[in-house]
Amino acid sequence: MKLLSVFAALCGLTLLAALVTHFGLGSVIGSLIAFGWTGFVAISGIHLVLIAVMGIAWAVLLPGTRARVPIWGRLVRDSGCELLPLSQIGGYVLGVRAVTITGVPGASATASTAVDVTLEFFAQLVYTALAACWLFYRRPQTAVLAPVAIGLSVAAILAAAFVAVQRRGFDLLGRAGQMLRRSWADKAAAGASALHAAFDDIYRWRARIWISFLLHLACWIASTCEAWVALRLAGVPLGFLAVLVIESLLYAARSVAFAVPNAVGVQEGAYILLGANFGLAPETALALSFLKRARDITIGLPVLAVWQLLESGRLWRRAASARTPPDLKRKPRP
Repeated sequence: MKLLSVFAALCGLTLLAALVTHFGLGSVIGSLIAFGWTGFVAISGIHLVLIAVMGIAWAVLLPGTRARVPIWGRLVRDSGCELLPLSQIGGYVLGVRAVTITGVPGASATASTAVDVTLEFFAQLVYTALAACWLFYRRPQTAVLAPVAIGLSVAAILAAAFVAVQRRGFDLLGRAGQMLRRSWADKAAAGASALHAAFDDIYRWRARIWISFLLHLACWIASTCEAWVALRLAGVPLGFLAVLVIESLLYAARSVAFAVPNAVGVQEGAYILLGANFGLAPETALALSFLKRARDITIGLPVLAVWQLLESGRLWRRAASARTPPDLKRKPRP
C-alpha cells in the first residue's frame, strides 16, 4: 500500500512538473503576482472561518464538548490530510487523536468523526448536484455531465452503505465476538459495543444530524467564495456560479483520486480542464491551485507543530511518571 502511495505521488509530481513546463513557469509566476498578498490573505481568512464552522458542525455531534475542541481537531485533521504524505484516513485518525487527548472518550471521538465525515460527504454530493444542475441548464451538451451523474449515483450508494455499517455493523461485530468467547474476541466485542453505543447516541438526535449536515452544506457553498474572491482581486471577472461549478467538480475529482497524496497534480490538472470550459487561462488556473497550496502550508504547518509539541509534552510527562519511584508517588500520611 505504501509503495502504491509513493508511486501515485511520483506520478502526480511528474504531471505537475509537465503542466508547469508546458504552460511556462514565468506565466504561472506572473499570475501568482496578479493575485497578490491581498488574494492570499483573503482566501486564508475565508478558509479559517470555514474550518471553524466545520468544527462547530462536528461539535454539534458531541453535546457537552466545548466547541474549541472539535475546531482544534478539525484543524489538525485538515492539516494532516493536506500536508502529510497520508491518505485522508490518516488525517481523520490525527483529528480523533487531537480531541481524545483533551478528554473526549475514544469511542465518542471515533464515532462522531465517522458521522461528521459522512455528513460532509452527503453535503458534498448535494453541492456537486447543484453545480451539475446549473451546468445542465446552461450547457446541456457538456461532456462532463454524464460521468458526473454516474459518479454521484455511485457515491450516494456508497455513502448510504457506510451509514448502514455505522448503524448496524458494529452491533453485529460485537455479537460475533461474544459468540466466539475468546479473550481477543471479547476485547473486540467490547470495543465494537462501545462504538455501537456511541453511534446510537449520535443518531438518536436527528435534529443534530440535520444541523451538522446543513452547516457542512453551507460551508461547501461558501468555499466557492475563496476562489471567486481571489479571481476578482486578480482581475478575472468569472461569475460566482461558474466558479461554483469549477470548485465542486474539482473537489469531486480530488475525492476520486484519494490514493494520490494531497492530490498532487490531480488538483492542478482538474483546474486547467474545468477552467477551460469557462474561459479561465491555464496559467491562472495553475496559479490559483498553487495559491491554495500555499494557504494550506501557511495554516497547516503551525497547527501540526503545536500538535506535535502537545503530543511530545504528553509523552514526556508519561515517561517522567514511569521513572518516578513508587514510594515517591504515595501521598504522605498525616
